[in-house]
Amino acid sequence: MLYFCSQMDTLTPEQRHKAMASVHSYGTEPEIVVRKYLWKQGFRYRLNNARLPGRPDIVLRKYRTCIFVNGCFWHGHDGCRYFRIPKTNKDFWEKKIKRNKERDKLEQRKLAMMGWHCITVWECELKPKVRDQTLKALAFTINHIYLQDHSVSYPRIEEENELEAAAEPTPEK
Repeated sequence: MLYFCSQMDTLTPEQRHKAMASVHSYGTEPEIVVRKYLWKQGFRYRLNNARLPGRPDIVLRKYRTCIFVNGCFWHGHDGCRYFRIPKTNKDFWEKKIKRNKERDKLEQRKLAMMGWHCITVWECELKPKVRDQTLKALAFTINHIYLQDHSVSYPRIEEENELEAAAEPTPEK
């Protein structure tokens, strides 16, 4: 007996399961590109810290900065040519991507409330044509965050005239 299905998958359920199971959440190629660059630039980090909300991909404790290296498809990168909802099982994928985006926002809000800075690097920003520019901008941003957080504010020095007036008793009315 033949069944007609308008949404035909070219893979068997076992093959599809194996393909989806091979998608990893950490140690991805874009993440490794970012990690190698940061290490060469002298940044030291920890990976996938389970103590922080959202298990950030890269944690720079010295800079109080978390870096998320997101895949354009899985995290729904709006306006990206690499993100499109699959035509099969469309409702499932729309809900899944929407939940992922909401979870990402919530986790980053939690981190911000804890005093952490969050940076998201998208997979499409690490394509060979724009990779150098993206990585240099990342290093600049991390250094900028550090300088802002560790800047020394000096008390304002008042002029001599104001100091003399402050030492004199104020006349009573």
